[in-house]
This record gives sequence, C-alpha cells and structure tokens, in this order.
Amino acid sequence: MIAVVVIIAGFILIQVWNSIFSSAVEVELTSVILQSPSQADAILTASGYVVAQRQAAVASKGTGRLIFLGVVEGDKVKKDQIIARLENNDIQAQVDEAEANLKLNESELIETKNNLERQKELFGSKIISESQLETAETRYNRVLASIDLAKARVQAAEVALENTLIRAPFDGTVLTKNADVGEIVAPLAAGVNSRAAVVTIADMRSLQVEADVSESNIHRIEAGHDCEITLDAYPNDNYSGYVAKIVPTADRSKATVLVKVGFKKYDEKVLPEMSAKVLFLKEMEEKTREAEPPVLMVPKSAVVTRNNEKIVFKAEENKAVQISIDTRRDFGDYFEVVSGVENGDQLINNPGEKITNGTKVNVK
Repeated sequence: MIAVVVIIAGFILIQVWNSIFSSAVEVELTSVILQSPSQADAILTASGYVVAQRQAAVASKGTGRLIFLGVVEGDKVKKDQIIARLENNDIQAQVDEAEANLKLNESELIETKNNLERQKELFGSKIISESQLETAETRYNRVLASIDLAKARVQAAEVALENTLIRAPFDGTVLTKNADVGEIVAPLAAGVNSRAAVVTIADMRSLQVEADVSESNIHRIEAGHDCEITLDAYPNDNYSGYVAKIVPTADRSKATVLVKVGFKKYDEKVLPEMSAKVLFLKEMEEKTREAEPPVLMVPKSAVVTRNNEKIVFKAEENKAVQISIDTRRDFGDYFEVVSGVENGDQLINNPGEKITNGTKVNVK
C-alpha cells in the first residue's frame, strides 16, 4: 500500500514539475512604436545636425577697446548695420587733421592758379621771361600734387576710422556674443586677453541638415531625392526636405559621405546645431505622406489572425495575455493600430499556434 502511495505521489510531483517548467514556451518580445508613415517606408536613415550654410564670426579689422556693442543673442541684423564700435578718438583726430590739410592745399591752389594766369599774360606781353613762367607753372603743379596727397591721407584716415566700426556682413541673426564692452579686440586676437570675433551671426534662411551616410549606401540616394527631417527636440514634428548636395569626398576615418539636406519649408523652431534624423524616402512614395504626423504602429510579426480577428499577445507574469487590436493602413513591416495597445508596449514576437491566452511563456 505504501509503495502505491509513493508511486502516485511521484507521478503527481512529475506532473507538477512539468507543468511549472516544461510547458513554458520560450518567446521573444517586440515593441509597439510611434513613428511617421514615412519612417516605415524609408529606404535609408541617417543622423546629423542642423547647420547654417551662411554663417560668420564677425571680427574687427582694427585693434582697440570695444566701447559699444549694440546686439545680443537672438537679435536680427541687417547687412551693413553697425553692431559694434571700437574706441576711435585718435583716429577721428587724424581724419580732422587730414581734412584741414586738404582745405589748406585747396586754398593755396586758388592763389597759385591766379598767379599762373597773370604770369601767362605778362609773358605774352614780353614783360617777364620764360623761366619766371615756368616757375609759376611748377608751383601750381606742386600744389595739385599736394592736394592729391592730402586727399589720399583723408581717405586713409577715413578707412582707419571705418575699421573701428563693426558691421553685419549680411542679413542674419546673432547666435553668440563673443566679446563685451571694455575688452580689447584685435583682428587675429594676438594677445592673451584680446578677442577676435565680436559676435557670430547666421543667415537663418540657409539652414540645412548635414548628415553622414555610409559609403556602402550612398549609391541609394541622389541630388533632389525627397526626404523627411525630424528634429530630436520635436519628435512629433516632421519637415519635408530634399537632398541639396552630396559632398564629393568621403571621410576616411568614418567611412561616410557628407550629405546636405535642405528644408522645403521650416519654422522658427529649427535652430542651428540641433540634432536631426533624416529619412530618405522611396522615389515612388506619395508625397502626401511626407507631412503626416507620427502614428502608432505594431510590427506585423507580432500580429496573428484568429476567428477573423487580429490579435497580439503580451507577456504578463510569465503568461501570454491575448489582446484584440484594430488596425488600419499597411506600411510594409508594420500595421497602423488605433486601439488595443499603447506606445512602448512589449508584445510577443512571432506567436505560433502554441501561444494562446494563458499559455505559460519564458521571455528570452
């Protein structure tokens, strides 16, 4: 009798052991994601940064102490607008001196010209000699040369004065302020405490995304190829773009080629140095998809159809939990899903016939 009880108990123990450990189906998980329809059909993706193609570190041509700075970060400037000025009292004095010297020579010109006219009349009347006439002409020509020299000095002084004014080279927006009033500014910043650039400005109309594309994939795109740009700062906003230029050289260290992607249209949220993702779209893709907002997508490998109903399975407490979903559009390897799951949900990938509601699973 005892032997029978032991056998029965052993059999029950084996069944329980198999029920706990042997019947669990090993599964892998996949994720529900939020992405734009274009992402599902993209032939290639790349990462990069927004870069202003027209940007300048504005510096002074002269050396001196900064006494005026009329802009701060974010200010918009116009071409030739004075944005800063160096101390220039000494140069202004040189301009005044050169202009006064010019006036002095111009007044002397009147006297020498009148004298030359009189000498010509007297020479015509045989009253003076030819040498006296030549002396008057030489004095007149010397005064003309002095006037030319005085004008050149005025021009040089005005150029030196202009070099103390720092102007915007083009219409743009101030990105950074590199110097403050009171600091010494020099063209090459030769001194330890001197500054070269006063401000950095960029033409915000020239923004493009510069992305590195692997050498092995560069043949898949060409100039004019349609793209979709997504900024990491605004993952739910997409911008239509195009391949503006493929730089004709490769980066040997990274085995990549630089591709410049232009925006077809963008707003004030797009800023230089923002990180971005570029999707290179299929040639025949409908352009209406490019501007669509992200939608919830579930991998097709996680979806099965049973009793004419699309279902997926979650793994909860080592058990498969069946969930009915409502799908709409087909995007290659994904279905657009409108109910049943949420972004980030982990689903059982490739659920076979063994997976049903309540099946014990072991997640890899």
